[in-house]
Amino acid sequence: GSRGVAVVTTTCVLLPSILSCIAFYEVALCASACYIKIAPWIFSEPFDAAWGFPPDSPTVILLLVVTIVSSLVHIYSISYMSGDPHSPRFFCYLSISTFFTPMLVTGDNSIQLFLGWEGVGLASYLLINFWFTRIQANKAAIKAMLINRVGDFGLALGIMGCFTIFQTVDFSTIFACASVFPEPHHYFLFCNTEFHAITVIRILVFIGAVGKSAQIGLHTWLPDAMEGPTPVSALIHAATMVTAGVFTIARCSPSFEYSPNALIVITFVGAMTAFFAATTGALQNDLKRVIAYPTCSQSGYMIFACGTSNYSVSVFHLMNHACFKALLFLSAGSVI
Repeated sequence: GSRGVAVVTTTCVLLPSILSCIAFYEVALCASACYIKIAPWIFSEPFDAAWGFPPDSPTVILLLVVTIVSSLVHIYSISYMSGDPHSPRFFCYLSISTFFTPMLVTGDNSIQLFLGWEGVGLASYLLINFWFTRIQANKAAIKAMLINRVGDFGLALGIMGCFTIFQTVDFSTIFACASVFPEPHHYFLFCNTEFHAITVIRILVFIGAVGKSAQIGLHTWLPDAMEGPTPVSALIHAATMVTAGVFTIARCSPSFEYSPNALIVITFVGAMTAFFAATTGALQNDLKRVIAYPTCSQSGYMIFACGTSNYSVSVFHLMNHACFKALLFLSAGSVI
């Protein structure tokens, strides 16, 4: 029954959280270098994408945060959704979100990252629209989906541009070639105007992060995402959507360093978002919106830190924010 579904899904999430703790100890604390290539996926002439696990600190830190926060949300949801007749469907959607987020985090190439990216967007739509008989939930889910499509289009263009320039989607190869690529190939020609290729690609990737991390201009979906159940808000704000954009910038940080103009844009947008969202949140009178707008503001601080090339500070703040924001939303669910 419903109780069995909840127990099984929660158990299946707790096991990866234990494994992620082990990976965090081995890679982040003990500095063990290991690259795991799980299986080949797509191979066609120069295009080669494989399932892999990159052995770096941002990956294991985000993996630890995502699995632990998701475990807490699953445990909380057992009692929170016990009276809902559709709780098995709810736990199915939670599991979809928990599946795609580690896929995004552990991707060693941009195709695997993009697949996890789209899966997270799908899961957020399903979770926000869980109570689909409510017209406000329908509107909020469609709004989140459409606004994120803008960011997804930018990220897809960035990935295509990256493959056009470097003839690969593997992150390590792209980062190694970013500084030594021949000068004539460093420009895109558009309307008889030359644009620096690395700058264009990184700004397109940043547009994707703007949509996912609810930066100014594409932030309006985040407050409306409160229409879903409270555990959904905790998962979206702490472990999935908001962290995805910041992580993508941190993952691509070696190539961002070769584009000072892109870093200036990132810094400006992050600073504007941090100020605007905090000011707007101070004027709200709904409890969940009061908690939601600071998420937008804090993600602005993370983006700002990335723009100033302090990627470790950004990931550290992301980890801290994910923990206390998840607890804030779960506490709000107990109070409301």
